[in-house]
Amino acid sequence: MEGSILAPLMFVAVFLIIFCGYPIAFSLGGASLIFAFIGVEFGFFDWSLLSAMPLRIFGVMSNSVLLAVPFFIFMGLVLERAKLAEDLLTTIGVLFGRHAGGLALAVVMVGAMLAAATGVVGASVVAMGSISLPVMLRYKYSAQLSSGVILASGTLGQIIPPSIVLVVLADQLGISVGDLFIGGLVPGLMLAGMYALYVCGVATVKPSMAPALPAEMTDIPFGVLIRRVLLVLLPPLLLILIVLGSIFAGVATPTEAGAIGSVGAILLAAARGRLDFAVIRDACTATTKLSTMVMFLLIGSTAFALVFRGLYGDIWIETMLTNLPGGRIGLLLVANLVIFILGFFLDFFEIAFIIIPLLAPAASVLGIDLVWFGVMIGMNLQTSFLTPPFGFALFYLRGVAPSSVKTTDLYKAVIPFIVIQLIGLLAIIQWPQLVTGLVD
Repeated sequence: MEGSILAPLMFVAVFLIIFCGYPIAFSLGGASLIFAFIGVEFGFFDWSLLSAMPLRIFGVMSNSVLLAVPFFIFMGLVLERAKLAEDLLTTIGVLFGRHAGGLALAVVMVGAMLAAATGVVGASVVAMGSISLPVMLRYKYSAQLSSGVILASGTLGQIIPPSIVLVVLADQLGISVGDLFIGGLVPGLMLAGMYALYVCGVATVKPSMAPALPAEMTDIPFGVLIRRVLLVLLPPLLLILIVLGSIFAGVATPTEAGAIGSVGAILLAAARGRLDFAVIRDACTATTKLSTMVMFLLIGSTAFALVFRGLYGDIWIETMLTNLPGGRIGLLLVANLVIFILGFFLDFFEIAFIIIPLLAPAASVLGIDLVWFGVMIGMNLQTSFLTPPFGFALFYLRGVAPSSVKTTDLYKAVIPFIVIQLIGLLAIIQWPQLVTGLVD
């Protein structure tokens, strides 16, 4: 057996263990120990290399960039648990609902706002699915259009800053989180605009699929409506502007901005009389669970990377990727295809910690802008989140959708939005300045 065989076999072993149902973090750690033992037995690996593990874990735990992750998660969960997201949906729904397709446009707008306020896809899809889907169905909206709009808008949290995906990608690519946030802003808003255009087109061609709300729902005195908008819409917008503005202006790091956002979310909940022990407890519990999962994944991926490099896997990967036919184009095609397929089965955390560290050196050698590369990966992951049959967003919505909405309806619902996202992905590949323009 040659040493060069062991590194690629590590991938095979990891995915076999994962598909047997074992948690990703333990699959990574277990496969690492197994292949370290095999490597030692065949003389290709030295146990002393594992002595670097404690120092690497300490480096992971002290990573100030990743500290932004729990802050942004907590911020979004407080807004959701305090029902501020529900207020946004109902108010904007009334504002636009008097027009055909208005309720669907409200969902797109709120999806973009929740993406900028939470950065957590699961929370956005579940919140909008629970609140808006029953209302849309009650007022004779097409089940497919309703589901598709909610699914697509809910996944905007993958690309619109302060996306948790972008924080993790920036860490794994070794680039500035602020630069990646700035780079993701235009593509994210572009996608939201394309969703809105599609909704307007459907409402114009087939108004029966997206009818206007009844007059009694929208017949609210102008002064009352303005007060509702000012009370419900402006505070979250101001919070988003403070958080993102402080990062973009260089006044605060993403971690500091996340802390400000968390405090701001608590103050907003308190100002609306929604802050109680249950809200804080639920937000803290969910944040702790997700952050702990991320930490265990980081430990598992650190062990995997250490053994993989000890078996010269990094050289094998870099040589293979930098010598693909077509050079940069070949690497981009392979990277997008691999990430898209893995997005059916793995969460973005797993993809970021396993695959991105292998792609980044090759991309750097070929002279690819890593900020643009990171945004492209984020948008690709967003597309895979929607794609049947295993798209994660489909399962999130399936869990809260009424029984009248079938799984096949969800599969059909996302097709036009997947096409829109692929168009968006091709657009940033064709015109990189959509990402790099504001950064430069």
